[in-house]
Amino acid sequence: MLTHKQHELLMFINERINDKGIPPSYEEMKEKLQLRSKSGIHRLITGLEERGFIRRLPHRARAIKVLQLPENITKKETLPENHQVSNAARFFPNVIQGEFGTGKRTVTERDGTVQLPLAGKIAAGLPIEALQDNSNQIDIPASMIGGGEHYALLVEGDSMIDAGILDGDTVLIRRGNIAENGSIVVAFVENQEVTLKRLRRKGDSIALEPANNAFETRIFGPEQVEVQGVLVGLLRKY
Repeated sequence: MLTHKQHELLMFINERINDKGIPPSYEEMKEKLQLRSKSGIHRLITGLEERGFIRRLPHRARAIKVLQLPENITKKETLPENHQVSNAARFFPNVIQGEFGTGKRTVTERDGTVQLPLAGKIAAGLPIEALQDNSNQIDIPASMIGGGEHYALLVEGDSMIDAGILDGDTVLIRRGNIAENGSIVVAFVENQEVTLKRLRRKGDSIALEPANNAFETRIFGPEQVEVQGVLVGLLRKY
């Protein structure tokens, strides 16, 4: 399984090698993925190497070899003709696929609506998978969102009810990995779970707070939580 950031980085490295013959620098990777420090790039590189997608060549600067790509990327589109892709290269959509939340929105000028991808489900309770489903779209008023890339998620659970987020609601998310303290975010936890919680930072700790006294706040280290979007709106059916 690759996370969204791992997938994005792998594609960037592969594209740069194909275009220029050398991989990008860590600074270029950091800027491309909009990360605040190179330490995040080091973690992503290590994760890709452990999963067998790349290999770092010793004693050489900027020496990274792409060994394989996810199976949903065709060799014709992204790899040189002499590059062989292992059948073992698989991209398991556990939480977020490579283009999750990055689909272009369609604006209907006639009625002022915006069409966003309804990307799946997110837990407002115990973390569950956010399931990718690009076939579903949702129409919302264009005035509900601003600039940037957005997607929608269906809420399951009741841990955020005191914040006005109920089971069955549809939340509108602005894609990004930066959030202000106290924001309600889509959090990717320990590379395997996704949940909707309020984010609190204290020193090197990150707290994911529910808005329901029946649930406990969970505390993580900075490397265990990746913000993948910020709540900007909500829809409810009666």
